[in-house]
Amino acid sequence: MPERLAEMFLDLWTPLIILWITLPPCIYMAPMNQSPVLMSGSPLELNRLSEEQRILNRSKRGWVWNQMFVLEEFSGPEPILVGRLHTDLDPGSKKIKYILSGDGAGTIFQINDITGDIHAIKRLDREEKAEYTLTAQAVDWETNKPLEPPSEFIIKVQDINDNAPEFLNGPYHATVPEMSILGTSVTNVTATDADDPVYGNSAKLVYSILEGQPYFSIEPETAIIKTALPNMDREAKEEYLVVIQAKDMGGHSGGLSGTTTLTVTLTDVNDNPPKFAQSLYHFSVPEDMVLGTAIGRVKANDQDIGENAQSSYDIIDGDGTALFEITSDAQAQDGIIRLRKPLDFETKKSYTLKVEAANVHIDPRFSSRGPFKDTATVKIVVEDADEPPVFSSPTYLLEVHENAALNSVIGQVTARDPDVTSSPIRFSIDRHTDLERQFNINADDGKITLATPLDRELSVWHNITIIATEIRNHSQISRVPVAIKVLDVNDNAPEFASEYEAFLCENGKPGQVIQTVSAMDKDDPKNGHYFLYSLLPEMVNNPNFTIKKNEDNSLSILAKHNGFNRQKQEVYLLPIIISDSGNPPLSSTSTLTIRVCGCSSDGVVQSCNVEAYVLPIGLSMGALIAILACIILLLVIVVLFVTLRRHKNEPLIIKDDEDVRENIIRYDDEGGGEEDTEAFDIATLQNPDGINGFLPRRGLPAQWWEERNPIQTGLFSGSRMTHSLHFIFSHKDTKINCITQRTT
Repeated sequence: MPERLAEMFLDLWTPLIILWITLPPCIYMAPMNQSPVLMSGSPLELNRLSEEQRILNRSKRGWVWNQMFVLEEFSGPEPILVGRLHTDLDPGSKKIKYILSGDGAGTIFQINDITGDIHAIKRLDREEKAEYTLTAQAVDWETNKPLEPPSEFIIKVQDINDNAPEFLNGPYHATVPEMSILGTSVTNVTATDADDPVYGNSAKLVYSILEGQPYFSIEPETAIIKTALPNMDREAKEEYLVVIQAKDMGGHSGGLSGTTTLTVTLTDVNDNPPKFAQSLYHFSVPEDMVLGTAIGRVKANDQDIGENAQSSYDIIDGDGTALFEITSDAQAQDGIIRLRKPLDFETKKSYTLKVEAANVHIDPRFSSRGPFKDTATVKIVVEDADEPPVFSSPTYLLEVHENAALNSVIGQVTARDPDVTSSPIRFSIDRHTDLERQFNINADDGKITLATPLDRELSVWHNITIIATEIRNHSQISRVPVAIKVLDVNDNAPEFASEYEAFLCENGKPGQVIQTVSAMDKDDPKNGHYFLYSLLPEMVNNPNFTIKKNEDNSLSILAKHNGFNRQKQEVYLLPIIISDSGNPPLSSTSTLTIRVCGCSSDGVVQSCNVEAYVLPIGLSMGALIAILACIILLLVIVVLFVTLRRHKNEPLIIKDDEDVRENIIRYDDEGGGEEDTEAFDIATLQNPDGINGFLPRRGLPAQWWEERNPIQTGLFSGSRMTHSLHFIFSHKDTKINCITQRTT
């Protein structure tokens, strides 16, 4: 308490002392370099003094200063006096004029140029500008010449408590976990004061809570908010409103204050176990329900929220643990019971399950509150439904030999009606799976019979579908796949694996392998293929070739001697009997063609034709064919050339009396137009005999005709008579003569 009274006393007397200092009638001014000033004379007189006088007499100096003070927000009827400027050179004769310049000179601060008094003519605000820098100078009143160098000084605005604290970031929001211990830190709020924090207590803040007790407390100086009660429960109250006050002047009376609000939300922790809404649940389900379908839902409520309320559901006991399952729905926070395996009303009509709900995220701090789990009983009743027939097996596999007789029974399928009524069953084959109708089924007993012959070599497997239908309710049907495997019998004789053709060199050696052949069999015996090779009985003592069985089930043909000559015999045919090991064994005869060829010294076949002997040595068959083609082409060119020459030398005049030609003679001649209708007598055309008595156009002399048609006139001269038939077509100014002649 004494310290508080001392601070109040200091705050009261400090402004009065500063005001008393600034109000003396004169202030002595000196340059910034602190040059000495003599009060009784000018600086010039100082230079005339002797060194001794300087030692004996002490020089007066002007007061060294550099700042003034003025209170902010001061208002009165007259301008406030800030201070007074005075120089030692001023004898009081009013010959010195004071000049003020710098920040606010003339607008905020005015100076009396005679007395040097400085007044503030406007109301000042420290928060807007805390200090002003000005320059003062003394000049001669008449000449305006500086008497001293200019001096710079500062006017500082003295602060007063005129600004209340402010919470710039309010209102505030904070969270704290529920069930927290006493004194748990919640948050920290801060207020600001625009007053001067250095001068006085105008900016010294103290914090307090006006509303929100007794739940929260605040540190007066740091503004740290803490819990004031332990174990606050979110489920009881989740949100709290706290009103915080910040007061300046250290919280003393007369200080300014500001307030803000803080909303504190309690966050959830897992402090509550799940609890089923009821202890017994009842569900009913039809026996034909599809697997995986939801039967019902059970829910355990949890007062917590978010992940703290998440629970997992399990079936921990009961007589249907294998038939049912339960899954957790994270969104709805409940358990979904689903069907896991098919139900049968006729076998069991009800089931009892015990389900458990347990929290997923357990907080060990609250484990003492008990187990975070709960259990409930679920009773499921199975309802009867009309079910489709049920086959004795989900699939059937039947086997039949490929030589089985028609209408023989391959196998049988059975089915029953699982319902209590037990309807009779009718069987059929889905013909979409048996398009060739190779099988039949007895509609009453389900026996499958063979309808068409089978061939394993064409198809080993046959997959058909059998349909079972209730006679009393045709909508209740079932299907089952039946796989029929065709078993092999030995019904195919072996034969050569490919068309073989062997080549034997004339210079081959006895015992040389000519060709190696292998056999194939379409059958598929259980122990694999094993073939026997032999020659025909009449060729067992074949003088030219022999055979040898190899370990890999193949056969080698060997030559018995050398000296084969293709001129004597070019091709040899060797029949070979191939037998299998089936029961009964089957055999076939395949003939191997062996050609005698000419080979090089290293056994490379060069030619296998007899005509190769007559070919020039050193020329291949391809080269000979190319030469022959060139010769034929030259002969064709010569024949064409001779033919063209003969046609070119034939005479143009026809000498054969029996030869008839058509000559078309075209010339341009000016005719008589449409009026020229008598150019030729049409009767000549109608009477072929009139050709011999050709008549010129009537009214025209013979000379005109000869001049106009000299060719026609020449046809009647000479020892030979030429009969001509004229076709004259006249149109406008053009005339065309068509002459058909026969020379006799």
